[in-house]
Amino acid sequence: MTTSSQVKKRDGARTLSGVALLVAGLCALPMLAVLIAAMSGGTDTVRHLADTVLGGYARTTLALVLMVAAGTFAIGVGAAWLVTMTRFPGVRFFEVGLVLPLAFPAYVLAYAYTHVLDHPGIVQTVLRDVTGWGPRDYWFPDIRSLGGAAAMLILVLYPYVYLLARAAFLQQSGTTFLAARALGSSPWAAFFKVSLPLARPAIAGGVLLAVMETIADFGTVAYFGVQTFATGIYTSWFSLFDRVGAAQLALCLLSFALLLAMLERLQRGDAKYHDPSRQANVAPPLQLRGGQAIAATVLCAIPVVFGALLPIVVLFFMGIGSEQNLLSARYLGFIKNSATLASVAAVVTVMAAISVGFFQRMRGDRVAQGAAYVARLGYAVPGGVIAVGLMVPFAAFDNALDAWMRSTFDISTGLLITGSIWLLVIAYMVRFLAAALGAYEGGQAMVHMNMDSASRSLGQGPIGTLRRVHLPILAPSLLTALLIVFVDVMKELPATLIMRPFNFDTLAVQAYRLASDERLEGAAVPSLVIVAMGLLPVILICRQVGRNR
Repeated sequence: MTTSSQVKKRDGARTLSGVALLVAGLCALPMLAVLIAAMSGGTDTVRHLADTVLGGYARTTLALVLMVAAGTFAIGVGAAWLVTMTRFPGVRFFEVGLVLPLAFPAYVLAYAYTHVLDHPGIVQTVLRDVTGWGPRDYWFPDIRSLGGAAAMLILVLYPYVYLLARAAFLQQSGTTFLAARALGSSPWAAFFKVSLPLARPAIAGGVLLAVMETIADFGTVAYFGVQTFATGIYTSWFSLFDRVGAAQLALCLLSFALLLAMLERLQRGDAKYHDPSRQANVAPPLQLRGGQAIAATVLCAIPVVFGALLPIVVLFFMGIGSEQNLLSARYLGFIKNSATLASVAAVVTVMAAISVGFFQRMRGDRVAQGAAYVARLGYAVPGGVIAVGLMVPFAAFDNALDAWMRSTFDISTGLLITGSIWLLVIAYMVRFLAAALGAYEGGQAMVHMNMDSASRSLGQGPIGTLRRVHLPILAPSLLTALLIVFVDVMKELPATLIMRPFNFDTLAVQAYRLASDERLEGAAVPSLVIVAMGLLPVILICRQVGRNR
């Protein structure tokens, strides 16, 4: 005989399962909508895109990806090995300082360096004053170029590779490295022959993560005038009002992003990691002296200075010289809008991660595994693709509902969902759910399955086990997930530009608008606020890095 408590437990499990499947469906919706919208356009639009812009978008995007992949690999891996395996002046500072550029959106660095390096900037102005040259008497690298965009992205994305590579180096047993040294290999030769191959899976994961962020970037490439798929989607949607063209460009970018996600999953699935608790011994760090110590200090200082310290100084002085009042009602509105969106999106995203993660643990079957896999795909999908994929079906729904209400009740409902804050929050959830899910699953690994069994034996159902057992233990992980998503939403630009409600601007939108009007001093003010918000998760990451030592 079924008791009322058993019915409640069963209903709770069904509710949790339904929420998890709904979240997975929302994550899959943009990809399906983009596919359907792209196919509805026929071949004429595809041929037109192929004859005009598709080849250029593909070449530029591929070139940008290759440059960023090479740059983040070189800086991230080199810095990680130096601070982990060697000792030199300042190494303790660089262990955490190398993570600081992660707090910066790439487009903020673009604004700062354009102000410094462009033709009217301080560098070229001093050069002309000292030499007496005219504007046509010398050559200077153009910051507003494909190479400039790659440099900005490298400076803010190399910490992904650095963090994963350093974690891999810390977990490696010193036996193989010491064996290579005993056989006559120099420290550098042992690094290339032993340490680097063992860390390959982690390094590949970091590089692929940086590449996915690169193809999703809009603010940097748009400001520098670099024509990639991301800029093409926005131009087709807003400037040309070509919804089908935007959908087909989004499908091309989506295909590339999903290919990268598959590659990351394949390389991670084949990777073999060693349990750090079973290390035989740890290789002693190499003490660098003289020229080697100076070189190591300079090499580690370059990305920190150019990726964090110098931009902060430049933005600060730009902000002082601007006419932007951070305490004005207008700017307080921008801050309020940004904080509101980021807070709501962070809570919704973490709740979605809890539902999907616990559903996967509770069921563990193919349905649960599939839901979790689909939920993770959003991080590989650029914000512009998610925006297009959500706008298309919900705009169709709003129009159909409005037409039915007009014909039935002679009432116009207008756009109930499209252009609302809630649709934008859904876009953020889809985009950043993977980050929240990763933090949740990392904490969930500490909850032994015996705790679940004990909870069930005490009469608790799935909801009770989640509320009384899991959530108290996972509180630190959930707080980390909330902060990460909060700051990611603060920095996000493409989806916000496309989907924000009318007259509802954020700090990121304000910075982009001012920079587009060449008012770089004004753009520095909202940019500094975004960076200040971004330092919160960086501090948490730095603390975690310190614990791993």
